[in-house]
Amino acid sequence: MTSFLSHVKSIKLHNRILLALVLGAFFGSLYNVSKYKLEVSYLVGEEVHGRIVENWEKMEFRRTSTNEIIASFGSEDQSKLLIFYNSLKKPERDGLVLDVALSTSEESGRAITTRSTISGITDIQKVKTIAVHIKPIGSLFIRLLMFLAIPLVVASLIVGAASLGDIRKVGRIGSKTLALYLVTTAVAITVGLVLANALEPGKRLSADSRERLLVENAGNIQQKIKQQTAIDVVQTIVEIVPTNPISAMANSEMLQVVFFAVIVGVTLTLAPKNKSRPVVNFFDGFSDTMIRMVDLVMTIAPFGVFALIAATVAEFGFDILQTLAWYAGVLVLGLVVHMTLIYGSLLRFGAGMSLARFYRGMRDAMLIAFTTSSSAATLPVNMECCEQNLGVPKTITSFVLPLGATINMDGTAMYQAVASVFIAQVYGLDLHLSDQLTILLTATLASIGTAPVPGVGLVMLIIVLRAVHVPEEGIALIVGIDRILDMCRTTVNITGDAACAAVVAKSEGVLGRTKDYSS
Repeated sequence: MTSFLSHVKSIKLHNRILLALVLGAFFGSLYNVSKYKLEVSYLVGEEVHGRIVENWEKMEFRRTSTNEIIASFGSEDQSKLLIFYNSLKKPERDGLVLDVALSTSEESGRAITTRSTISGITDIQKVKTIAVHIKPIGSLFIRLLMFLAIPLVVASLIVGAASLGDIRKVGRIGSKTLALYLVTTAVAITVGLVLANALEPGKRLSADSRERLLVENAGNIQQKIKQQTAIDVVQTIVEIVPTNPISAMANSEMLQVVFFAVIVGVTLTLAPKNKSRPVVNFFDGFSDTMIRMVDLVMTIAPFGVFALIAATVAEFGFDILQTLAWYAGVLVLGLVVHMTLIYGSLLRFGAGMSLARFYRGMRDAMLIAFTTSSSAATLPVNMECCEQNLGVPKTITSFVLPLGATINMDGTAMYQAVASVFIAQVYGLDLHLSDQLTILLTATLASIGTAPVPGVGLVMLIIVLRAVHVPEEGIALIVGIDRILDMCRTTVNITGDAACAAVVAKSEGVLGRTKDYSS
């Protein structure tokens, strides 16, 4: 046993994470959540009891007061039943009775139907498997990374800005970073639009599949549609300045945190050296401490990755991929093109770095991004990979990467473009050149306002759909596959941040230096 553990520890971290990802996907598919089982919780007196219902032919919700049947569901309608029940408010659930028609068989093989009634219902949900029950391990891993992100950004950015020694350098690096982010985002959207218009995935979705997806997922999107979503560029710029820096850190308002840290770092360069040097040394030591904590957290990465992937596969499965194969294929193809051709050219001509070397150095960060679907959670690992493997100094990573985790969302921007065209094609709507340009502009601005957490891109997509007058309800077509594709586009998001960081470092003449520069 000891020799086995020693052998496992000798495997490089990225290989252990990759192995955990594969094993997690297999484990999740082995213990997947059944579409034909439900766990119904109900009251008997004051005690809550649970019952597993499976192999039903029909389920009907009935009101005891009027004996009226208000909803009926067949054996394939698990999702519809859950959406219906969850859409009911508590007063509407009171007095509901669930009539269940179960399909059973006698020894002779002749099928018979038995009926039962469940009253006093308190909850209905899918029956969780062991793959879902271990998800908290993965959630703990994400929380550990998230709790490191803000302290690491603040400390690193204060030291980085102070080390520059000249406010003009901050402005120069900032302008280069913003220009690169805007250009790569616009290119990503263009790639997505070209592929979506050329391959027309929306026209390949059958009418039956369209109706089924719309009905099954309609309840999931109503709350998202009701959210106030709008783009206000001026207000976004104004809100970069925090009224309370501590509150900004507590709420993970990354742009405000970056602004505060940069201002502190620049101001330290104006203070007398005997006063500023102890402050800089403190934050420098604190930053190194955070990096060591990242190393410690990464030792449990394989366990967190295994739990997250197992739960995702168990809950969502791969069935939805068959229905939306063309849509998923177009988006993934676009992401691959962007990661190889666009980033490859950017790195070759802008940083003098081969794509192979870049991806070797970024393996850990890319695997964590794929698993967590969160740019913010991946930020500490991304910074470590850029500094230790790519040779990007802390002065660059501490500014470029936190900013990128907030405003540079190439994968998310491409997703919004492809999804908009896909939904329009499903509805038979023609998007003219002016509409395509509107998508380009709106998706670019929306990606800047997208929070670096899982699933928020779906909400921002509503902005783009509204801009080109495509029915917002159309996101019901893609919501079932969004979690899986979110993993892919987050990987592109953080990869783009790192590529831009390498290019900025090269333009400043510091790529490959082991120490930060101050002149």
